[in-house]
Amino acid sequence: MPAPLMEEAMRWFGPADTVSLEEIRQTGATAVFTSLHEVPYGEVWPVDLIRSRRAQIEAAGLRWTAVESVPVHESIKTRTDGYAEAISAYQETLRRLGAAGVPTVIYNFMPVLDWVRTDLHHRLPDGAEALLYDPVKFAAFDLFALARPGAERDFSTNVREAAARYWQGLTPAEQAAFTRQTLDLFPGVKLNVSLDGLRAMLSRYAAIDAATLREHLRLFLAAVAPVAQSAGVKLAIHPDDPPFPVLGLPRIVSTEDDLRRILAMEESPANGLCYCTGSLGARGDNDLPGIAHRLGPRIHAAHLRNVQRQPDGVFFEATHLGGSTPMAAVVEALLREQQARRIAGRPDATFAFRPDHGHRILDDFRRPDPTCPGYPLIGRLRGLSELRGLQQGIAHLLSD
Repeated sequence: MPAPLMEEAMRWFGPADTVSLEEIRQTGATAVFTSLHEVPYGEVWPVDLIRSRRAQIEAAGLRWTAVESVPVHESIKTRTDGYAEAISAYQETLRRLGAAGVPTVIYNFMPVLDWVRTDLHHRLPDGAEALLYDPVKFAAFDLFALARPGAERDFSTNVREAAARYWQGLTPAEQAAFTRQTLDLFPGVKLNVSLDGLRAMLSRYAAIDAATLREHLRLFLAAVAPVAQSAGVKLAIHPDDPPFPVLGLPRIVSTEDDLRRILAMEESPANGLCYCTGSLGARGDNDLPGIAHRLGPRIHAAHLRNVQRQPDGVFFEATHLGGSTPMAAVVEALLREQQARRIAGRPDATFAFRPDHGHRILDDFRRPDPTCPGYPLIGRLRGLSELRGLQQGIAHLLSD
């Protein structure tokens, strides 16, 4: 018998998303990863809103298989005023999601920032547009727009000199536009953060190093993992994106060693991973198939995308089967994990994946801009189709 397939899902940003649930269903996906984006960070999710959102998804013929995400309030990461109330709200939200039958909650513990890119419309040779990260451009933002004290210590002489040339080559209007774009990307959605606002957010981490942030994560998991397990919810931490320090902030979810430490903090089966090949793949020293094989029993959800790394530190979103990550080996490791779970009789024998990010191609250029950069419809459909064919082919080569 072929190995069981992972469930196919797509990211949906809620009723305001420019990609509708009806369109997602037409991609062949059977589930969505979504969140209640309208609920402010740190507040309890209303029961009626959870129920109505689930009913809306199911009316479109889909399943709400993972929450992406229940954001962790900054007070929890810094253990400052209000953190106890924020943890209590998180616990209650987990109970309500469990009661509603939503089985997985994805979250991250990145301080201040969410994912970071410097180019939203990088044009590839075939005319497609991709997201790109350029360390020189990011250094220009850090050194000259933000003017972060001590930033020069984080960059080599060559990078600082290249950043200065890049910044000085922009007009004032271009500098302002690049600054605004970078600020808007930090939380993944536009929250109108200002430079002064970002400086204030960074100041809260002045005395927080990686060891301290890791301890704050341990305390958070000690409080929420038992609640999640009781509620029938699995927690899936998302890796840092990019998986290295930025703006002087610590990163603690970037390597296999980091992931192992987190899993050891709480042995509860509720404490697990969102396995993101794009985030982990931005580091050449991360063995993506090996991580999937060795930590597979604790993977609760997967984001499959590919990045192309370059020697100068630049990386950009590649096609899902291209780039620097051996996607076939990754998918084989994930399918073997599901196969082992089925043989062991685990109730969570199947987990879901979604194609993460995608190129802007074809009719994507004639559609409204994606609700979030990197999430056009047709480009993600291409990625889902490629991954579907890959996993079905590999599944038929594997047998119980």
